[in-house]
Amino acid sequence: MQVKDILNSLSLKVFSGEAGLTNEVRGGYVSDLLSDVMGHADAGSVWITLQNHKNVMAIASLKEIAAVILVKGIEPEADTAAQSNQEGIPVLVTSEATFDVAGKLYQLLNE
Repeated sequence: MQVKDILNSLSLKVFSGEAGLTNEVRGGYVSDLLSDVMGHADAGSVWITLQNHKNVMAIASLKEIAAVILVKGIEPEADTAAQSNQEGIPVLVTSEATFDVAGKLYQLLNE
C-alpha cells in the first residue's frame, strides 16, 4: 500500500511532501514523544502525532517514515513543511482525534 492509497479512506489533506505520496506504507506508529518514535518506529510506518515542529521531520527522515499524520486539525510549522518537501515525506492533516485515525489506519492496513 502506498501513502496515496490511504488519503481518501482516512479523509486526509496533503499539506506538504507530495513527492512522497508513492512511499510504501508497512505499518503505523502513534506517539507524541520524539525519543519514543526514534527508538521504536519501523521504516515505512505512518507516524500519527500532534507534534508539528521541524524536529518531527528530522526523526521521520532518520527512521524512514512513509508519512506523518497531524491530528486535530494541527498544521505543520513553515519550516516543517519545507523540510517535508525536501525529504519527500508527506505531512498529512486530519481534524480527527489520534484514537480515531489510529483505529482507521489499523483497520485499513489489516484488510
